[in-house]
Amino acid sequence: MRISGSIAMRPTILNPLFANAESLKGVGPKLSKPLERLGLGRVRDFIYHLPTGFVERKRIENLDQAEPGEHIIVEILPIEYKSAYNRGPYRVQAVDAIGNHISLIYFGRNTGWARKQLPLDEKKIIAGKLEIYGETLQMVHPDHVVKPGEAGQIETSEPVYPLADGMTQKRLAGLIANAMAETPDLPEWIEPSLMEKHDWPSWNDALALTHGGENERARDRLAYDEIFANQLALMLVRAANRGRKGRPLTGDGSLRDALPLPFELTGAQKRAIGEIQGDLEQDTPMLRLLQGDVGSGKTIVAVMALLAAVECGKQGALLAPTEILARQHYESISRLLQGLPVNVAILTGRDKGKAREATLMGIADGSIHIVIGTHAIFQEAVQYKDLALTIIDEQHRFGVSQRLMLSKKGRMTPHFLAMTATPIPRTLTLSQYGEMDVSRLDELPPGRQPIDTRVISGERLDEVIAGLARHIEKDGQAYWVCPLVAESESSDLAAAEERAVQLKARFGDKVGLVHGQMKPELKDAVMEDFVSGKIAVLVSTTVIEVGVDVPNSTLMIIEAAERFGLAQLHQLRGRVGRGSDKSVCLLLRGNGLSDTARERLALMRASQDGFHLAEEDLRLRGGGEVLGTRQSGDNAFRTARAEQVVRFAPTANDDARLLIDRDGGLDSERGQAARVALYLFERDVGAMLLRSG
Repeated sequence: MRISGSIAMRPTILNPLFANAESLKGVGPKLSKPLERLGLGRVRDFIYHLPTGFVERKRIENLDQAEPGEHIIVEILPIEYKSAYNRGPYRVQAVDAIGNHISLIYFGRNTGWARKQLPLDEKKIIAGKLEIYGETLQMVHPDHVVKPGEAGQIETSEPVYPLADGMTQKRLAGLIANAMAETPDLPEWIEPSLMEKHDWPSWNDALALTHGGENERARDRLAYDEIFANQLALMLVRAANRGRKGRPLTGDGSLRDALPLPFELTGAQKRAIGEIQGDLEQDTPMLRLLQGDVGSGKTIVAVMALLAAVECGKQGALLAPTEILARQHYESISRLLQGLPVNVAILTGRDKGKAREATLMGIADGSIHIVIGTHAIFQEAVQYKDLALTIIDEQHRFGVSQRLMLSKKGRMTPHFLAMTATPIPRTLTLSQYGEMDVSRLDELPPGRQPIDTRVISGERLDEVIAGLARHIEKDGQAYWVCPLVAESESSDLAAAEERAVQLKARFGDKVGLVHGQMKPELKDAVMEDFVSGKIAVLVSTTVIEVGVDVPNSTLMIIEAAERFGLAQLHQLRGRVGRGSDKSVCLLLRGNGLSDTARERLALMRASQDGFHLAEEDLRLRGGGEVLGTRQSGDNAFRTARAEQVVRFAPTANDDARLLIDRDGGLDSERGQAARVALYLFERDVGAMLLRSG
């Protein structure tokens, strides 16, 4: 594979696109927070902030020509103001050309805005969605209000963009139009025959068509660009990794053979151990992803890899995303290695004083063979004698700079193993982890009981709480998961905080609460109380999705279960069933479920295979939802939808390989264009090398 040329310098042609948002006309200090919430920091971000749909408006002369639910453009005459009463909306009463009445509704306290837009007895053209309330026609917050002579300014087809508080569709559309005016003509990076086969427009035309109306060919073109850039970058990372010098780890097997396993390894575990050992014996650093369903036994596979390093007189490090998960790894691995001449230590931000100094000294002089911890294990003060293997658990939770820092702790580039408990569909593995070799643990160890999964109406909440009481009386522990942290005016979902208050009224101090907005040390303290058994019921948001291992907890209650994706429901369910006792998962559902929600809950009841559920999750979400990080691993895409990734990843992979193997790599004419694509989609090799660690 020929990959030549450096892309360290961003092509000058892209400079306007990477200018700060403040360079755009219309961006002032008041918009900084809304733009930050939307991730719109540069001109490039605006052009790729694609519409979620389009409003199609109908021009009419009077209201008799429209039906409720339609978006219309019509001339009206304001005749009366009705002030807000008891926090109700402010209304402007108006009539059309033949005397039909319509009420224009404005929420909020700034009634002056409505009066300024709609002076009494002055004709205006309005655009918005026609609705009916009782027998009265109404329009809530008209999208446009202009003078009759300016009616042509209102588009009959208009994009609908994702918004944040403090931003309107009209303002955002104007900023995106300003950004589009800054877009240069870019050289073509897609193979010409592929462009012809799909009848794809040029890059500039694809952007204009996508922002200007529903156009699947243009959408596909933009999605393909991003997927192609991603596949090319992954190939560059693999090639760069093969060019780095590592050290073969060919141990004598003495420690691994002496490891007293309390169970027979599954076929999948044996296969993964063999694949990892084959990598470790090469002088090219390993770059491998270990996927394992909940309870599939990833830890023992990781231990075998660590022992291979120790047998060679080297050190291994295991990085976990939270302190509680790091301590669980430390305790379980220490138990496994009991009796072997292997010194295991833990290092977290909590460790202070002489104990920390002793650990640092042991890492530096090599007397500590395996280090387990949080981000503390790669801080500057931590110096390894000879680090040869790094393992990252739940790798998508770490930033690129953290992974790079850990890789620099070795004398030479350490072998690298990433682990994830989130099963990823095979169709997405290529696009998200194409720079890594992949091992899959798709068997569960013998003896693990299936989890009894039931779907129950949320109206039976009192019965569920009564059952929880019986469970606690028998010294059982339980999780209660809610989808929100606090109630909002726009949601009727139960909040974790309010549910915790209700359950504490019944069960007192036996109830604890954790959610993502808590300080880490407070969250860890509550989790430790649950692990120790001090707390019987842990009310939480999805922060307990991965990592917590409490064998005594055999009941999982998930509220508003229809609001979660299949993969996430499966991860949550995997928190129980960790011991020998029978476990139960209750999925509390709301009323009026969609067909998709019903199928999702039925699949949860029928299957406990995480890889099968991940494939089904992808099928159910289809093209209508952008791939989420919590649903299917580390999401690398902003423009491409899940179904587009599935459709185009194999083609993009072949296209990228053609560029490198046939068309002369990055030094060729198309290669120069491909450099532009790599920077445009932020897939330059430097960033990807950081990502791989």
